[in-house]
Amino acid sequence: MIELRHLKAVASLAETGSITRAATRLHLTQSALSHQLAALEDYLGVALFVRQQRPLKLTEAGQALLQAARRVLPEVEAARQAIARLKAEPLTRELRIAVECHTCYDWLMPAMDTFREHHPEVELDLVPGFHVEPLTLLTEHQADVVIVSEAKRHAGITYFPLFAYEIVALMARDHALAAKAHLTAQDFAPETLITYPVPDRMLDLVRRVLKPAAVNPPRRTAELTAAILQLVASRRGIAALPRWAVQVYLERGYVAARPIGAKGLHGKLHAGMRAGEEVLHEDFGATLTRTAFSTLSGLQPIVD
Repeated sequence: MIELRHLKAVASLAETGSITRAATRLHLTQSALSHQLAALEDYLGVALFVRQQRPLKLTEAGQALLQAARRVLPEVEAARQAIARLKAEPLTRELRIAVECHTCYDWLMPAMDTFREHHPEVELDLVPGFHVEPLTLLTEHQADVVIVSEAKRHAGITYFPLFAYEIVALMARDHALAAKAHLTAQDFAPETLITYPVPDRMLDLVRRVLKPAAVNPPRRTAELTAAILQLVASRRGIAALPRWAVQVYLERGYVAARPIGAKGLHGKLHAGMRAGEEVLHEDFGATLTRTAFSTLSGLQPIVD
């Protein structure tokens, strides 16, 4: 068979033009190299170089083998260097995750557990807190993956689409609005709107429905989803949250949900990461998506 030592021999012969100099380069005796080449020619059944010429000249068959050597030898050397780097580097790597949404933890934590089972060499860590500008964490290398609701164009950042979902209006079961098929912007005007304590640009209801209609209802905030739903159930106001985040409460009849607009209000989630690191993190993004679709209800794939 043709081995790497044969390719190295042919390449050295082509570069030096002499069996003596090629043998020296390969740290072989002239006799050993001659026997190696003779055995290769016998195996191939064809001469590889013209022995009577000085410097040595490769035959057409020798030229074909030389082209193969010039392709294969650099690739083998690159693989050797990559393996050497892997041996020198720690076996573990860190993957730091940040979120901008208060409801993400319901499916993010199970997804992280699943990822750990398949990638024990990766140390997962959550960047603490909720972040209004999570993309900054990527550019400043304080996080490796961020979960965001908008795939904003940003130099050096790419996105992995996770899933699309419906945002529903939530009210007490006996609230008058529960009798409607869907809510409009004007339905929110006289009601107290209960939200997370985040800027309006992070609230799809406010940014996409209320502000375009010049509706600005009174506000109240709460940090936790459960706290928002408790306020809604006790008729302190109404809210708008992802259906998947409140499905268990809806199944228990704790509050009522209605679509926002005749066609509903829908949001998306993406995993943002630094450009050039997509291959490194795409398996984590895929795990997020698989876990979300297997554990949450009412999700849709993102179709761009």
